[in-house]
Amino acid sequence: MILAANVEIPILSDIVVILGLSIIVILLFRRLKVPPIIGFLITGIIAGPYGFQLIDATEGVKVFAEIGVILLLFIIGIEFSIKSLASIKKAVFIGGTVQVFGTVLAVALVAFNVGFAWNSAIFLGFIFSLSSTAIVLNILKDKGETASPHGKTILAILIFQDIIVVPMMLFTPLLAGQSGNIWIEILSMVVKAALLIAFVLVSARYIVPWLFYQIAKTKSKELFILVIVLICFSVAWLSSFLGLSLALGAFLAGLIISESEYSHQAASNILPFSELFTSFFFVSIGMLLDIFFVADHFFIIVGLTVAVILLKGLIATLAGTFLAYPGRTSLRIGFSIFQVGEFAFILATVGISYGLISENVNQYFLSVSLFSMGITPFIMAVSGKWADSISSNKIASRLEETTKKVFFTFSDTSVATSAEDEELDKHIVVVGFGLNGQNVAKAAKSVGIPYIISELNTETIRKYKHLGEPIIYGDAVQPEVLKSLSIHRAKVVVIAISDTIATRRIISNIRQISNTVHIIVRTRFITETEENLRLGADEVIPEEFETSVEIFTRVLNQYLIPQKKIKEFVRSIRADNYEMLRGVLKRSPMQKFTEEFPDLTTASYEIERDHSEITNKPISETNIRKNFGVTVIGLKRGMELNTQIGPETTPKQGDTIFVFGKPEDLEHFYEKISI
Repeated sequence: MILAANVEIPILSDIVVILGLSIIVILLFRRLKVPPIIGFLITGIIAGPYGFQLIDATEGVKVFAEIGVILLLFIIGIEFSIKSLASIKKAVFIGGTVQVFGTVLAVALVAFNVGFAWNSAIFLGFIFSLSSTAIVLNILKDKGETASPHGKTILAILIFQDIIVVPMMLFTPLLAGQSGNIWIEILSMVVKAALLIAFVLVSARYIVPWLFYQIAKTKSKELFILVIVLICFSVAWLSSFLGLSLALGAFLAGLIISESEYSHQAASNILPFSELFTSFFFVSIGMLLDIFFVADHFFIIVGLTVAVILLKGLIATLAGTFLAYPGRTSLRIGFSIFQVGEFAFILATVGISYGLISENVNQYFLSVSLFSMGITPFIMAVSGKWADSISSNKIASRLEETTKKVFFTFSDTSVATSAEDEELDKHIVVVGFGLNGQNVAKAAKSVGIPYIISELNTETIRKYKHLGEPIIYGDAVQPEVLKSLSIHRAKVVVIAISDTIATRRIISNIRQISNTVHIIVRTRFITETEENLRLGADEVIPEEFETSVEIFTRVLNQYLIPQKKIKEFVRSIRADNYEMLRGVLKRSPMQKFTEEFPDLTTASYEIERDHSEITNKPISETNIRKNFGVTVIGLKRGMELNTQIGPETTPKQGDTIFVFGKPEDLEHFYEKISI
């Protein structure tokens, strides 16, 4: 049936208002580098009943908001599988437990002492313990810090919060006393949850993979999307039918799909719908804020906001300390999850319906929550500098050591022995043992070069120490840790961590200890190169640039371009980009020499085959400098290194030859001695 032209659908005008106003607000906020989520909250405040009252069908917006919550949890379930959850299980359960239950206890004690009933005090602890997954993870992703130690721990704690919110919702009626026998209620809840989880496991193992396989064979995109939406809403409905929450069902539906090989396609198909409906959720939250209430109680709200930020930040920092992270990393965790999160709003609505909090208290809660959300991007932007400044303070350092001794005994501290005891010399120091660090260690081990590794992740340390790797627990930002790694005797330091600020401090501290060690730094972005070079790094390798080089190299290979031309092109691109980024502040005489002769460099090659113009004759006869444009500066035969190169020096097959010259001449020389 076709709708008549004069038929009006109220929700359509509200959608137009919400989307149109959102675009204007978010465009403005993007210029201020504020996340879009904050823009949606402001949109809700402006258009809501306490603002300009631009929206009439508020119930329709709330329905969209609930769909947004379902899809948001569905996406979260898809994006982390049971396997990925297991890989950070220690941070999830230890860090999450300390942060959530520590906050619940602290808030409940304060609330009880100011006059709240014990059940309302505990419920207030519930809602204030939750942080904003959407805001924090978006900021970490934009900053490229999701793989850093603090980024992984923040993700783990947020995952724990997203899981624990469901039991909190189930426990809320019990707090309100609206249940017959509490033990029967708990048993019933556990049995229902167990049945639902069993259904999820069976579906993930047998039903969904078969179903997706049949759908994929049809090659119908529309059918694939329909099945995804059906799984999402059917499991959410089943959860609600069993007396559990829609949120739990949506999350479990995501887990069902995450275990299949179709999860990435499913996430990409459903993500646009999730982002659209989630925007309505944040708008609906903004609509709840009474701006007149905020104006009347402004100073009280600001005071409560500051108290919540300090309390949650301190407990989150303590959670990082429990996980054996240094003060700098723990502080960055605290500076990131201090705000009140989006799922707390849902929980607060449940609490109001059961009479655990009043509308007046809810307005205070909403005001504090939105204020803490609004300030999050700005605090996270400076969190690295603040954490470094605080952790470098002597009093803070002593407090950190005391806290560690009081709260835990780190089982792997036995590996944090000084490198002095192992008499390392001319070794490699690897800072960070991710993929790049592991590859450096493999290469060093294969050629017999001694090395030592500094790492912060306790699971990584335990795993690789068991495999015999020389790995210690230590924050390389600290000068004492660098000294324990025998930096002054090391030949090369490879810094392969994702924390930009920590990388800079490590370079600076190394240069205060040693002016000769060669520092190689891995960064994410080209824009970080100049500052690292200025601080004293010898080489900086930006991942985004090297990835682009690898991509076009493989593209040219597909077009059968000769390898020599590809190498010349790569060399030209690297020279143009890296030299363009080098700062004018140079660290050593050799760097000044390189600055005067930017086209010259050194290289070492193994002589793989005899060549009449190079091997088995003294250099005075072969005249390598004249014929190839390179100067021989060293020769290694077996374990003997000869740096006193004279006219009688005779290179032979199997030797390692050290030469100096222009890159193109070095490349030509290598072609003559390689197989």
